[in-house]
Amino acid sequence: MRIPLGSPLQLLLLVCSFALAGYAGVRLLAGDRFGVALWFVGAAVVHDVVLLPLYAAADRALVKTAGRHVMYVRVPAALSLLLLLVWFPLISGRVADRYASATGLSPHGFLARWLLVTAVLFGGSAVVFVVRRRRDKKERPPAVH
Repeated sequence: MRIPLGSPLQLLLLVCSFALAGYAGVRLLAGDRFGVALWFVGAAVVHDVVLLPLYAAADRALVKTAGRHVMYVRVPAALSLLLLLVWFPLISGRVADRYASATGLSPHGFLARWLLVTAVLFGGSAVVFVVRRRRDKKERPPAVH
């Protein structure tokens, strides 16, 4: 049986991404190995035991209420929550001093930017929904009486 490897460019990109991830891991673990390991394990446990059942329950409720149009809410909500998860330490202000000293940039405004991005995501999804609904209505043949 032959294992599909992909093109040479794909293999090169894969090797480069693994090298970058390895470098980031070495740099990350250089400071506080126990704290980083605890964070990774805790994040995995919290996600799998607590958050995943909550996601599933919320998605089931959303599908029940919104039906087939659920993707117009699901996609912007998922992207918004992902951004919140990534930028939560700065949005909450918990690492503002460390961020300012490490980057020289102001830590203020992350909450407003996240809210703006969230509004744009939901607004864009609403526009796509309306455009598709209008197009679907135009393409339907008139009902025969």
